[in-house]
Amino acid sequence: MNIVIAYALPHAQSLEDLDVPEGTTVEQAVHMSHILEKYPDINLSVNKVGVFAKLVKLDHVLHEGDRVEIYRALPGKARDPYAVEDKKARIRAKKEKSGSEDDISAG
Repeated sequence: MNIVIAYALPHAQSLEDLDVPEGTTVEQAVHMSHILEKYPDINLSVNKVGVFAKLVKLDHVLHEGDRVEIYRALPGKARDPYAVEDKKARIRAKKEKSGSEDDISAG
């Protein structure tokens, strides 16, 4: 049966067509594709995998035409050191405001 193994980097993507036997799991297909040798940064114990954008486990059995996707961790956004405190303050203010409106509507 034919499947595709997909892995995307910021400026490139790898799509590998593969012919695998019935009953092949995601993990077996990834190993058969040799993509782990091409991209040694892939670690199946860390990177999540999916089939057509739906997360699956490595022991998921594939079907004809499936596209196995290997997801990489996206870099975290640099945060302003005060952003967390600012967000907490906005949440507190919103709760206080909604709490006072409840008091008015109850009376």
